[in-house]
Amino acid sequence: QVQLVESGGGLVQAGGSLRLSCAASGSIFSINAMGWYRQAPGKQRELVAAITSGGSINYADSVKGRFTISRDHAKNTVYLQMNSLKPEDTAVYHCNAEATYSSGTGLRRINSWGQGTQVTVSS
Repeated sequence: QVQLVESGGGLVQAGGSLRLSCAASGSIFSINAMGWYRQAPGKQRELVAAITSGGSINYADSVKGRFTISRDHAKNTVYLQMNSLKPEDTAVYHCNAEATYSSGTGLRRINSWGQGTQVTVSS
């Protein structure tokens, strides 16, 4: 199937920056879109940013102008550059990929999630 491994989370002061990475691996045939979601304690998971294979990008209003999503197609990796971080950005950030993979019986679509990486922004 498709596995996602995130890295780059941590503790940072308000106004600081972090860069998250998410690498996809497995029997990947194609990746249609990759994105980042976050979930803060007591809140629902929400979209942060997503990028399609064609390069279309979507950001949550709360991160526009501060976060930048990018993708390396050759490495099946998506990045999230987070600048001007605020305490309200504190959450577990999860990588997501909508992909097609090769199974024993043909091609299948999957919506995969990573385990998540903690981002904590102190005031």
